[in-house]
Amino acid sequence: MEEEKKNPPAGGQKKELSLEELKKKLQECEKLKVEYLAGWQRSRADFLNYKKEELKRMGEIIKYAGTGLFLKILPILDNLELAEKKIPSDLKNNETIKGLLQIKSQFEEFLKTQGVEAIESLGQKFNPEFHEVIEEIELKDKEPGIILEEVQKGYKIQGQLLRPAKVRITK
Repeated sequence: MEEEKKNPPAGGQKKELSLEELKKKLQECEKLKVEYLAGWQRSRADFLNYKKEELKRMGEIIKYAGTGLFLKILPILDNLELAEKKIPSDLKNNETIKGLLQIKSQFEEFLKTQGVEAIESLGQKFNPEFHEVIEEIELKDKEPGIILEEVQKGYKIQGQLLRPAKVRITK
């Protein structure tokens, strides 16, 4: 017996556990398993939600990524519209003028395909979300706040304001 105390059994094994102790250990393991599984499931659900939110956010970023480019193109379109207004009636059938107006139409069509649309203003009630007042004109026979003239067109992209319309309204 003295030899058993000096030399423990080979492999460093502990003494055998009783059936009660094994049941207790098994219950502890089951409890930990349930706890770890629930934690993993919560983490997985959180990650999937995060992934969905990121995809949505990236979609929004991509949706409005061209905004800066469109803001740089709009003055070109403004100048083409201004040129169209100044064309004398005797030159409306000139081939060069028709080509210039075709370029304007192509710009407008390109912007439409990208989700950019003009804000309708003339005759509308002033809306500070979409219009910027540059002048108020006093007219007694008109209701105040009605847009009389659009000095510069406003535009929306995907329903969001890109550039407000600059307008003259009744006082």
